[in-house]
Amino acid sequence: MNLGCGRMTAMPTLFLIHGSYGHPEENWFPWLKGELEKRGCRVIVPAFPTPEDQNLQNWKRVLRQDDAAIAKDSIFVGHSLGVAFILRLLERRKAPVDSAFLVAGFLRPLGRPEFDIPNVSFLEGHYNWGRIRQVCGHFEVFQSDNDPYVPVACGEELAEKLGVPLTSVPGAGHFSEKAGYKKFELLLERIVERL
Repeated sequence: MNLGCGRMTAMPTLFLIHGSYGHPEENWFPWLKGELEKRGCRVIVPAFPTPEDQNLQNWKRVLRQDDAAIAKDSIFVGHSLGVAFILRLLERRKAPVDSAFLVAGFLRPLGRPEFDIPNVSFLEGHYNWGRIRQVCGHFEVFQSDNDPYVPVACGEELAEKLGVPLTSVPGAGHFSEKAGYKKFELLLERIVERL
């Protein structure tokens, strides 16, 4: 396993993006941040307003504080609604980024008002898939076969739109601490392959 940020000429910056009702200290985020920092990477984990004041514009405003850190070697990692947020960022970017790792993502309402109402501004309208694929060099999509919130079909749709295979992870639930995900070794392994 590559222990450094070898293939890239400069130290890459990774952005870990949580979902609805989430925060930077939940699930596998602290562990992944620590593992990547050990390898010499810079890791930014913004705290987005949720569920109150949760909308696409407010989340963009939070990330704007770190705009200068987004570069061609940047890597985005999104969980749940964080996936839709990353896609919305990519379709508006002019400059490329290296890759995006998308975990338990979805592109449309889930049929659960507690999520669908605060998520609406992220999901409304079409995605510019051509632009998204053009601005980001590499995608990986992870989906569990027993996610209680996001059906497998959502992961399949996302992978199809991006033109990549779906990485199915048996029994991972919503990749949350509740499902036993305080670490996510497979994700780390795949990210390190890009470093």
